Parts: sequence; structure tokens; C-alpha cells
Amino acid sequence: MSRVVVCGSLNMDVVVQSARRPAAGETLLGGKVSFLPGGKGLNQAIAAVRLGAATAMMGAVGKDAFADALRSFLADNDVDSSGVREIAGHATGVALIQVAGGDNAITVASGANLHLTTAMVRQAPRRDEVWVAQFETPLATTEAVLARAHAAGARTILNLAPFVRHPSRLLKSVDVAVLNEIELSQATGTELTAASPIAAIVATCEKLRRKGARTVVATLGRRGAVVVTAEGATRVPALKAKVVDTTGAGDCFVGALAARLASGATSVEAARYANAAAACSVERLGAAPSMPTAREVAARLARA
Repeated sequence: MSRVVVCGSLNMDVVVQSARRPAAGETLLGGKVSFLPGGKGLNQAIAAVRLGAATAMMGAVGKDAFADALRSFLADNDVDSSGVREIAGHATGVALIQVAGGDNAITVASGANLHLTTAMVRQAPRRDEVWVAQFETPLATTEAVLARAHAAGARTILNLAPFVRHPSRLLKSVDVAVLNEIELSQATGTELTAASPIAAIVATCEKLRRKGARTVVATLGRRGAVVVTAEGATRVPALKAKVVDTTGAGDCFVGALAARLASGATSVEAARYANAAAACSVERLGAAPSMPTAREVAARLARA
């Protein structure tokens, strides 16, 4: 299995659980609070390493207690965090996550994540690696890192979340683009909803492929996922789950996808595995702490 390298965000998630989310101007008592490691980059790195891939994390934190906690969490999970840089004068990223009825609403204060530069990503990509990026760090850094990895012959994955406008040339450095139906709509200017026909999803994925991405994976929540390659489209059904918290489910999918691609799986095989991993993750609270092990995913697949 080759190494997975994740370049992205690290946050401390402040998770507040309540029976419902407050209305504007309302104060709601009775919520339970938890402080849990998160950030799309960190979540994806934890997912990959727990599923058996040697994993390295590249990103930025402040010089504060949250940074120390995130570094310790990465170390405890055997993620190489030597590429995580401390930036003076900026706080570590924080996400306020309100969880009610198994759903969530998230507000992010990006902090040091927005100050990650290309120069801070010092490790040179290798041909046998899988490099992963998202849009929670500066676009210029993401573009440069993916272009460098692609030029070196590494396999590249871009999770277009949260969606930001980007130059068309970016996707030419992307082997696998992963996004949900909302992000797919934003990326192509096509009107899509959670109820859009699969044929419409596939056609929209093809639009994105024509922009440069070799493979497009659309994650569709309870409807599973769709994988679109030059050979055609494959629908990957979702697995049933007792939902506790959906926070980080998409990141779990991306990290699991990267781990399986690093092991030599095809994109469709990797997406099936990633669906099972995401089904495991939503049955627990939090983002990074909810990422499953390879044994748990194998058990879920055996029951499918």
C-alpha cells in the first residue's frame, strides 16, 4: 500500500447537542458540549490511517492549546504531522457544530488554515503516493500542491468542499474529484437537488470530467454515490445506518477512498468501501473521532 498525503485544514470542533437548533435571537438551554478534533483535512487523514494507509498531514495551526491537542490526536493515531506548521499571530481553526436530530449546522472560524502557503508544504510528492486536498485552505496553495503532485506522477484527489470558484486549469491536475450534489451544482452551474434523477447527476458529472478531472465521484447521502469515469457511470448504493451525527461523513468517504486507491483498488471498488466507512462514521458523535477502523468496515460490508 502506498502513502496517503493530506494537505488541508485542522480545526477544533466545538460540538453542541440539543433537541433542536435555536431560532434567530433565541437562547436554548440544555445542550451538551464536546471538544473534538476536526477540519476536513484532519478528518480525511484520520479516516485514511485508521483504514490501514500510512498517512501524512500537511496544514497550519496557531500557537495555542487547541494546536497542542490536535497534534497529540494525530500522533495518537500514527499520522505523520511533521508537515503541520505553527503560525504565530493566528488562532487554530475552530468549528462550531450544532447537532440536533442527527443533522448539523456548522460555522467555521478558519484561523491559521487560511494562512497555509505553498512554501510550508515542503515534502516532495512521490509517484506511488495519493495526495488529497480540499477547499478549506488557500486556493493558490491547493492548486500548486495538486499540480506538483500530478507532475510527480502521484494520484490526486480533490474534495471540492466547501465549494469556491477556481480556475479551470485546477481540474487538469485532479485524478479524482469528489463532491456532493450541491457542490456539483455549484461547480457546473447546473440546477440539482437531493431528489434529482441519477441520470441528471451522471450528466453533470460528465460536465466536470470534460473540465479535466479524470474521475468524478458524486456523494448522494442516503442514495449512495455515483462514480463516473471515461468507461461510464456506476451507481454505488448506500448502506443502512442508525444516524447519530452526520458531521464528517463526507470526509470519511474521501479518506477511505484515498486509502483504498493507495492499496490498488479501482475507483468503483474504493467508492463501495468508502460508502461502508461513511455508514459506520454517522453512527457516532463527532468528525475525526467517529472514523472507523478497517475491521469495522469489513464487518459492515459482510452484513451488506
